[in-house]
Amino acid sequence: MDIAEDIRNKEKALAERIRTAGKLAVAFSGGVDSTYLLYKAHEVLGDDCIAVTVKSQVITTEEFEWTREFCERIGARQTVLDFDVFAVEAFADNPPDRCYHCKKKIFTAVSEAAEGYTVADGSNVDDQGDYRPGMRALQELGIASPLKDSGLTKNDIRILSKEAGLETWDHPSAACLASRFAYGEKITAEGLSRVAAAEKFIKELGFEGIRVRVHGDLARIETAPEDIGLLAYERSRKEISSELKRLGFKYVTMDMDGYRTGSMNEVLGSADED
Repeated sequence: MDIAEDIRNKEKALAERIRTAGKLAVAFSGGVDSTYLLYKAHEVLGDDCIAVTVKSQVITTEEFEWTREFCERIGARQTVLDFDVFAVEAFADNPPDRCYHCKKKIFTAVSEAAEGYTVADGSNVDDQGDYRPGMRALQELGIASPLKDSGLTKNDIRILSKEAGLETWDHPSAACLASRFAYGEKITAEGLSRVAAAEKFIKELGFEGIRVRVHGDLARIETAPEDIGLLAYERSRKEISSELKRLGFKYVTMDMDGYRTGSMNEVLGSADED
């Protein structure tokens, strides 16, 4: 596959940054960005690259199991950290800077577990400029962002991932389950499980890249704009409404604007972590 020269140059810059790190610990969530970073870091450093995956209430069982399978497949060593997000003081109350507090605690734990390694996350160029309080935590802790620092955009990473044969190249963007809750909406373990179950059910009907946003007892479903008609189709609509009400939602709605990054943050006028 033909790769544009500017993307190829960024890829070379990334490899050099990884090589310079010497020993790299990749915070590996299994998303598009961290998967490519881990793949490239393992290619460059071999056993001097490790994956650190945080297992908590805000990722699904399916997402976690996929990280294990991927690490086994490419031969990368994986360290798993069990982390209780509810131990983060500000997490359950869900303020607008929730992600700052959560990432500060999580990446502190990752850094302690990966002593002797440079810790890196999967931020890319497109993550700059949006409302992303979690980025502040990474900067304060000195976490490296090789993809971003090499000038790689999300689209660049998808192109390189496809060339590398990584199935994540066309996966929808992912974010933790806490991003489904409106700011100020109390986050509970039961609520996280309900969202995970609701999204899993809708995905099994054939919808990808969907979000079930929580506003009290109301579930607001976002799907790709081209799938809105299918989601509203009588059979799909009734199945989804019935299941989500069984899970505990009183009202089930569809967002007519479709899925877009950071819809929970539109009231703040900028994009969210999701």
